[in-house]
Amino acid sequence: MNHAAATQRLSSLCLGAALALAGCSSPPPAQLDGSVPAQWTQPLPAAAPGAPGSAAAPDLQGWWKAWGDESLNTLVEEALAANLDLSQAQSRLRQQRLLAGTAGAAFRPVFTAGARTLQDIAAIDSYFHASIDVSWDLGLFGAREAGERNAAAAVLDARGRLQAARVALVADVVHRYLDIRMAQRQLALIDEQAQLDARALQLAQVRQQQRLGTAEAVRQLQLQAGQSAALRAGLRETQARSAHMLAALLGRTRPDAQWLQADATAPLPGPQALGVAVLPADLLRTRPDIQVAQAGVERAAAEQGIAQAALYPRFVIGGSLLYSFNITQNLRTTQDNAPTFGPQIDIPLFDWGRRRSQADASELALQAAIQGYRQSVLDGVAEVESALAAIGAQRQRIAALQDSQQVLAEHERVQHQRQKLGLDSEFGGLASRRAALQARSEQTTALAAHALAYVALYKALGGAPLPAEDRPEDDSGNGPAPVAQGASS
Repeated sequence: MNHAAATQRLSSLCLGAALALAGCSSPPPAQLDGSVPAQWTQPLPAAAPGAPGSAAAPDLQGWWKAWGDESLNTLVEEALAANLDLSQAQSRLRQQRLLAGTAGAAFRPVFTAGARTLQDIAAIDSYFHASIDVSWDLGLFGAREAGERNAAAAVLDARGRLQAARVALVADVVHRYLDIRMAQRQLALIDEQAQLDARALQLAQVRQQQRLGTAEAVRQLQLQAGQSAALRAGLRETQARSAHMLAALLGRTRPDAQWLQADATAPLPGPQALGVAVLPADLLRTRPDIQVAQAGVERAAAEQGIAQAALYPRFVIGGSLLYSFNITQNLRTTQDNAPTFGPQIDIPLFDWGRRRSQADASELALQAAIQGYRQSVLDGVAEVESALAAIGAQRQRIAALQDSQQVLAEHERVQHQRQKLGLDSEFGGLASRRAALQARSEQTTALAAHALAYVALYKALGGAPLPAEDRPEDDSGNGPAPVAQGASS
């Protein structure tokens, strides 16, 4: 009796010591370098003076609405509701949340019941056994915390990827819409240009017949007409490709017929009146790829904690209650019915360095994940700076083209006046009219490129709707442990 009591006291002391040691084994939060410049290097786009929206920058969660195009707004809303890639990302997030809700179940008491029949060694009597068993893995030395941290990292990763899908979807819808509108305008201009080319070729052939022109001039106009036809075919391809891609983003099997038509008056939404009020430090909370990288760090830290816990003893409290009945003799047995309860200790002694290698490898994986996080921050800053530079360049291009267009318009007016006065022929005025059309085409291309630069900017900033149920503060129960960020420089 004294020996049993001493054994029980020794087990209690060992278990208490293990619990005390386990409390100090949880890995600390990873130290992440989130330092970014205090301001952007490239100049921010200024809103047009007195233009609507110039007082405030648009909300990142609905930036496209500030463009004032109801058709675009409808398409974006339809895509957010019907896109299948987005639906898959939402399902993965719900899946990870369900799994995270039971992440700690492996370290709670587990009760099982079972029944079976068996024979004794002499094969004389048959027995019926029914038992209730309990097993409780204490998850010491950080194993439980690491498991829960791993599940929380999976939720953070799924949430970041869902937001990344939203950002990409909104940007792609706006991009394809702009491509379609630009192609519609360009096709209308190229059709008008083709009419001028046909008229110029007709007049050149007449001039050649009357010995007023050369065969070389006719060949040049034929070559010019062929180039216009080739350009038109390329625009048709761009229009069709963008239309079908937009339909796929909306979950449709075919595009709207209107998207495949030429339209000189097709609205081309422009962000000329938009400003930007986002600092580099805001990228840490707005860019989903940075959130995904943070989730990767959390997952690596959790796996390191699991590998470290495997280096220490594993403590399990187990118990069993058995009911035994002798079927052959039709009586209940009592010698096997004593309940059992006590700790089970698994002590790693020698495994050829397998556990130590796993722990060392997990440490290297954590360092790589931390470096990946830093790289994602640098990439985010670089993408925004590149988009800002593109916006500035396109604005200068638009201004230069506007000046050129004014000069060409004045030249066309003078040419038309000379033609009315009989000082010049129709053939001489066609070249200036064609140059004016080309200037309008280049202006349309520049406006579209300017708008696409804004699309790239808001995509780089992580602009997309963020439903309330997916905000980080709404998942505090499943969110990862806070990570230390570097100070802004």
